[in-house]
Amino acid sequence: MSFSTIRKYFRDVLGVQISRGMLRKLVAKVTASLADPYEALCAMLAFEERLNVDETGHKENGRRLWTWCFRAYLYTVYKISPSRGSEVLVETLGEEFNGILGCDYFSAYHKYMRDFDVLLQFCLAHLIRDVKFLVEHPYKQNKVYGQLLLDDLRRLFAVIHRRDTYASPENFQRALEAARAQLVWDATRRAPRSREAFNLAKRFRENADSYFRFITEPNVEPTNNLAEQAIRFVAIHRRITQGTRSEDGRRWCERIWTVIQTCSQQSRSVFEFLCAAVTAHFRSEEAPSLLPDTS
Repeated sequence: MSFSTIRKYFRDVLGVQISRGMLRKLVAKVTASLADPYEALCAMLAFEERLNVDETGHKENGRRLWTWCFRAYLYTVYKISPSRGSEVLVETLGEEFNGILGCDYFSAYHKYMRDFDVLLQFCLAHLIRDVKFLVEHPYKQNKVYGQLLLDDLRRLFAVIHRRDTYASPENFQRALEAARAQLVWDATRRAPRSREAFNLAKRFRENADSYFRFITEPNVEPTNNLAEQAIRFVAIHRRITQGTRSEDGRRWCERIWTVIQTCSQQSRSVFEFLCAAVTAHFRSEEAPSLLPDTS
């Protein structure tokens, strides 16, 4: 909630008058208590085998910043940065990231892939939206091309949805490969002479492997839904509070969003974790950990 809403809650529900200055001091103390758990999660990101990433805009006093969301299986980290470029990925994941990054087709991920030979899984849901754009295009040849690719994608997902009906994993894998090969062939060899079709065909010629890595790599999601789900409540929060006002506000948002989402993924109580973190901070003790228990 915004500070104004919190003040009204204290006044109207609890009968307590509280100033904005007091709220800022309280938030600063909680922010400090979350520093070590947050930094420990940030340090873990570079070693993840599977990671989904997304970004969204962030407002601060009329300035446009970006909230980055890094979602692992049992935790999520949010970072607010002035940049939407690949340098954020380098700063967060390093130059030797050896996992697979699930993401959309944004240019920052392309550059990170090219510069450091990182493996990507581009989101098929975004690809489907782009194909549907062609299906609804006024140019007839684009429509025909788009419908062809949409039918191929439906066949691919039909194979995925019927996975349990195949006699063996090998048969399922062969069916996937066949559906993939047909889609790539149609995308690259049957594109009409239009700018829209050319751009889509170029994606497949240059990045087909990054669209279908989920076929050959276990536990890789074909879409970026996990990161998009994790960043959705951040967008809602932005709409309610209208962003932050300072670097202190940024640090608070990064850390409290990370705690809320990570506790949800680990089926932990956010309230109990915050109580433990603040108590440890006041006692100058070690903060509780958000690192996943993999034992």
